[in-house]
Amino acid sequence: MNEKDLETLTKSLILPMEKAGELSIDTYEKGLKIQIKDDNSPVTNGDIEVNKILTKAIKEHTPSIPIISEETVDLKVKNTNKVFWLIDPIDGTKEYIKGSDEYTLNIALIINGVPAIGLVGVPRKGRLFYAHGQENSFLLEKGKVKRLSSKKNSSRNEIVALSSTETPSQMIKEKLNNYKVKSIVKMASSYKFCVIANGEFDIYAARERANEWDYAAGHAIASKSGSLITTLEGEPFLYGKEDYKNPSILILRSKNLNA
Repeated sequence: MNEKDLETLTKSLILPMEKAGELSIDTYEKGLKIQIKDDNSPVTNGDIEVNKILTKAIKEHTPSIPIISEETVDLKVKNTNKVFWLIDPIDGTKEYIKGSDEYTLNIALIINGVPAIGLVGVPRKGRLFYAHGQENSFLLEKGKVKRLSSKKNSSRNEIVALSSTETPSQMIKEKLNNYKVKSIVKMASSYKFCVIANGEFDIYAARERANEWDYAAGHAIASKSGSLITTLEGEPFLYGKEDYKNPSILILRSKNLNA
């Protein structure tokens, strides 16, 4: 696909993402039905219904490209695809169940290990992030579109990190200290990638955790805004592993976190 194809395909998925986001809120307000999966993580009827909407929309536009979704994937089957979609219908299901506003809806198109397209919906915050091609990353909010550049967008005169946990490990704390981090904020879901892309926070570091569908869409938003994404060891962060497991990750808003 060329740049124009990627842009057209991305924009065709904005409306389904918005509809899926509205459905996630409506389903929550009507009362969630919660089940526990084999890995002891929760799944709700909201996850399932959002997955249906996103899957249907993707199939209409790219019927020949495989779709891998958290809610339908068979982990016993190795992934050998070079081009495929990754869906995480609701990332942060526990937050969703609690009524938090940080859960996200996620779609990514992977081409040869790299996210070529990413869409991240944050329904409770009224935000939709999307990215495509090389350096095209945007935020749609209140009917207005803003191009993201990872430029610092905060009144804080310090470097602030994000964490998935209340208390990061000592190893992660030491890594953050290397970048002169002054404070750490806990944040759920792929929303972390997006607020770094928008310059609201500066850095995120984590050991091996989660699966490719948890990161891919947010990765597209951040990397195409100019943020730098590698493993903690400085290696490229790539997708398409047979078991979908993520390596460690380091996201830097820019080379100079003070700028």
